Amino acid sequence: MEETPSAYCKPCAHCAARLAYDCGIVIAIQAIHQRGVWAIHKAASRRCTHAVQAIDNNMAPTLPSIPLASGSMPALGLGTWMMGEHRRDRKKEVATIALGLDLGMTLIDTAEMYGDGGAEEVVGEAIAGRREQVFVVSKVYPHHASRRGAVAACKRSLKRLGTDHLDLYLLHWRGDIPLAETVDAFESLRRDGNIREWGVSNFDCADMEELFALPSGARCAANQVMYNLGCRGVEWDLLPFCRKHRVAVMAYSPVGRGRLLRDRSLQALAGEIGRSPAQIALAWLLEQRGVSAIPKAASDAHVRDNRAAADVRLPVSVLEQLERAFPAPSGPTSLAIL
Repeated sequence: MEETPSAYCKPCAHCAARLAYDCGIVIAIQAIHQRGVWAIHKAASRRCTHAVQAIDNNMAPTLPSIPLASGSMPALGLGTWMMGEHRRDRKKEVATIALGLDLGMTLIDTAEMYGDGGAEEVVGEAIAGRREQVFVVSKVYPHHASRRGAVAACKRSLKRLGTDHLDLYLLHWRGDIPLAETVDAFESLRRDGNIREWGVSNFDCADMEELFALPSGARCAANQVMYNLGCRGVEWDLLPFCRKHRVAVMAYSPVGRGRLLRDRSLQALAGEIGRSPAQIALAWLLEQRGVSAIPKAASDAHVRDNRAAADVRLPVSVLEQLERAFPAPSGPTSLAIL
């Protein structure tokens, strides 16, 4: 039998699972085939299960990720805004999220506000039996973000999601409750294992500076803001601040609520390179360091189109055309918020 790399133990499924994390699922599949089918049946650890499930589901190669303090977050995911509002749509919504997971889009963004908790229930149903594959993000209402209120709200979200922890918990937007109180609540949830990381949403640069001046404020892992080709104001000061302090930026409304898809210049460029406008808009965001994108998972077709964006590498000539059509800000602008 050929010698295995020194970084791994004896030839087994656990090694292949580690390879999946370190080198990508394709290498892991090759490793398992090389070591024999028996290794699959020996799989016992949680990481090993990831590799075996990936093979069983014919999962695509791992998508790009961005770093967080405690690990990493997928760079392309699924948004759930407006899900969970009508029970008649539930089966379709669950199936759409499940398709995204099958395609490797394992970042799911939701909130207690969406569908008054209904979106979290949809996500919970979609991730049942595969929680360990998924990076789950949810958000707390500002008026629930007190020391006791945020803890209670988080536990309600966990119940609806059918999980014992969130990978990332965000303050949905700034409210009247002092930030110090919210940070205390988030830190309590993190210490108790209810959340892995916490962050904010819709915070401008001044908000972030105030947050970072607080004790434990620098533990903020992410800021979710509106960011797309047609809305680049964050590049003036907020994005540089977040990069400096290693705060991930999550871009919501990455195709401008559909507006970009109707833009004639983007449509023309898409036709030239044989890609859809959505794929170009998302691929451009994925080119931005420290940025993830969470397009809404509206339908199976949209999910497949969005997933394909991760495979797009925009040539310099295309990036230059996009820069001319959608120029960067020339000065400070107010943070755009939906």
